[in-house]
Amino acid sequence: MAISFNMNGKAVSVDDDGEMPLLWAIRDNLKMTGTKFGCGIGYCGACSVMVNGELTRSCITPVEDVAGAEITTIEGLAAEGEATKVQEAWIKEQVPQCGYCQSGMIMAATSLLAEVPNPTDDDIDAAMTNICRCGSYPRVRKAIKRAAAAMQTSVAVGETANG
Repeated sequence: MAISFNMNGKAVSVDDDGEMPLLWAIRDNLKMTGTKFGCGIGYCGACSVMVNGELTRSCITPVEDVAGAEITTIEGLAAEGEATKVQEAWIKEQVPQCGYCQSGMIMAATSLLAEVPNPTDDDIDAAMTNICRCGSYPRVRKAIKRAAAAMQTSVAVGETANG
């Protein structure tokens, strides 16, 4: 059964069982491997993507549920190769150790900052439910705060909020 949706601004279609997890459609069929498999039960967040602007765990989302939707993966965040403020902050704060969970972390941080432009520590704790085995959580917090400040400065000088 063909299921069509937009991914990272492009129309795509996958011909699979509708119950197949979106994660596998993204990785195996569409060859976008930045979204990672972690736990397979929607707990760890390594598979996080945006579906119609909402942070979604793709390992537990049937592909049939995203028919007609707008999907953004980690590859779709950087418009025209320009890193987002979140991605820049991740690099400056040297967040990753092994890096496996980081695409999901960046997606969650991007979602948080879209909703709460100047998050408190409590906001960050509530939103960042992703699991990092390396324990880079203090650097994640610093990167989110750096990105929030950079985004507020960008808005003040006329750049887009998510740029």
